[in-house]
Amino acid sequence: MKSLKTERHERRKKSVRSKIVGTTSRPRLSVFRSNKFLYAQVIDDSKGKTLVSVTGAKSKGTEIGEKVAKAALAKKIKTVVFDRNGFLYHGRIKALADGARKGGLKF
Repeated sequence: MKSLKTERHERRKKSVRSKIVGTTSRPRLSVFRSNKFLYAQVIDDSKGKTLVSVTGAKSKGTEIGEKVAKAALAKKIKTVVFDRNGFLYHGRIKALADGARKGGLKF
């Protein structure tokens, strides 16, 4: 049996993903947060491929955002759609987004 917290997270994730689709011209920047790490991927949903992937320690959200922006710009990706993956836009998720914007990505 799932906990109430897990059910609410899955409901938020489903709601967010129903509105966001990554295309070839504007791929999706998906973020996952665990207790220890922060993961960011740039995904082209039309092809089902991960174009860029970056992982780092939880305390370095801004740095991970800058790294994913640098890697995406190296692959000539300038604009993305931000997928917070059901997490609230606060704390580490917001820091990662701010770092990606600082690194040059537009969303």
